[in-house]
This record gives sequence, C-alpha cells and structure tokens, in this order.
Amino acid sequence: MTTKVVETAHAKLNLALHVIGRRHDGYHELDSIVAFTKLGDVVTVSESNETTLDVTGPFAANLPFATDNIVLQSVARLKALYDLHGVKVPPLRIHLEKNLPIASGIGGGSADAAASIRAVMKLMRSDLPKAELHGMLVDIGADVPVCFRQQQCRMQGIGDVIKPLAKPLRTHILLVNPGVECKTAEVFKALGLKAGDNHKFSLNVETPSRWRNDLFEPACKVVSVITQVLDEMAMLPGITTHRMSGSGATCFGFFTSAESAKLAAENLSGAQPNWWVTATELM
Repeated sequence: MTTKVVETAHAKLNLALHVIGRRHDGYHELDSIVAFTKLGDVVTVSESNETTLDVTGPFAANLPFATDNIVLQSVARLKALYDLHGVKVPPLRIHLEKNLPIASGIGGGSADAAASIRAVMKLMRSDLPKAELHGMLVDIGADVPVCFRQQQCRMQGIGDVIKPLAKPLRTHILLVNPGVECKTAEVFKALGLKAGDNHKFSLNVETPSRWRNDLFEPACKVVSVITQVLDEMAMLPGITTHRMSGSGATCFGFFTSAESAKLAAENLSGAQPNWWVTATELM
C-alpha cells in the first residue's frame, strides 16, 4: 500500500446554472456547465494509528470543525463500501489545506470530500464497482460526483448525470469573493420553488451568450453585496464575461490573457482589500 497520497480539490465553477424545476422528493433538477480551476484545496492522506483530520491554510479558522465534517463523513462512507467488498481500510491521518473560502459557491466542501475519496482509493490501490461508487458520491452531495471527476462537463439531474464537454474551454479567469458566506440551502429557499414546480428551459450548450445562473437573484437576496462584486468586476479592463458561480457568493470573470487577469486582480485587491481576489486558469 502507498504510504501517502496528495490530491488537489480544484475549485468548481458553474459557468452556467439553470434550475429546471423542483422534483416531488424536494430535490432541484439542474442543467449546468461545470469547469474547474487550477486553484484548490489540498488533501493529504496517510496510514496512521487512528483516523484524524487536521486543517491548515488561510481559511482553516472558518471551517466548522466537528466529527461530522464532510471529509470524515465521506471517508467513513468509503470505508463502509470497501468493507462490503472484503477490503479493510486502516486508520488514516487526513490533512486538509484550506485555500478556498467557505460556503462560497465554488464547491469547496464537495471538492474536499471528493479529493479525500480519490486519495484513499489511491492509497488502497483497490478499485470499487463504478455503479456503487457513483451511488455513494451522489448520496454524499449533489456536487460530489462532478468534483470527483474534475473535468469540464454538462451536469444535469440532481448532479448525477455528467457528460464531458466536446470542446473544453481554456481561459484565464479571475475569482472574487466578498468574504461573506452564502449558504446554499438559504439560496434555494429564496428561489422559492415548490415540489413539482417547473422553472425554466434547459440551456443550449453551444450558445454561451445565453448561459445564465438562475440562483443569482435569490443569492442577492441572501447576500446583497454580490451585486457590488459584479458591478466592480464589470469595470475591470480586459474582462469579457462575468457571472456568479453556483449559489454564490464567489463571482468569476474571463480574460484574454494571464497578464490582464493578474492586473485586474491587483487593481481590485487594492480597491477592496477585504475581498478574496485571485487570478487563475481553467483546467
């Protein structure tokens, strides 16, 4: 067995997020274009005498730490699945370097969970039946299956239907978060769909100009500063597209070059020193 595995939990962006409706079981049906950035949290897993989780990094202090942390939950679920197949997972030391803001609409918790699962599977060097693994990922959270794959795709259903994009995007990007948590449950509550309600039509993958985020308006009701973030991003030189990701409050902007994205990050950081502003690229 490998002694230590390091996995990056890349930040997830919803380049488009269309809410199709709400099912009778309460889950929302989505149609989304998902991509990942080179930036992310880092998960390190190694064999130990007992299973522990320690967290460091710029956003470690903001992470609610408890035994029901999604990383520990996910590893426990994976161990149980391995047990069903007669494979014993030893106690593990899990280290999480938290580089992404909490509750920020870029899949931080889901990406951490998925990265932890990938790391343990690599540590064990033992595969699991794809259908059982996928079912477990969906049960953990809607964004976990797509974060497990970490590839540009169209995500539909409740996050359980994933199709790779035929023409992946390659672009320089700016991420901006105002430093205010935006909880997904509160945003969907503000959207206000009742079970059985239909919302809007599916997206056209081939027409990026018509992509939108249906959670933008309800997110602004929860965290009003999101509108200010987008207004200030709109004035940055070289920006070509800007939109909110996921349920917020992180927003992203596309740039034609790494230099223009970096300059925009420097300018916006100077104007808003309390905001999280960083230039990166899509994977």
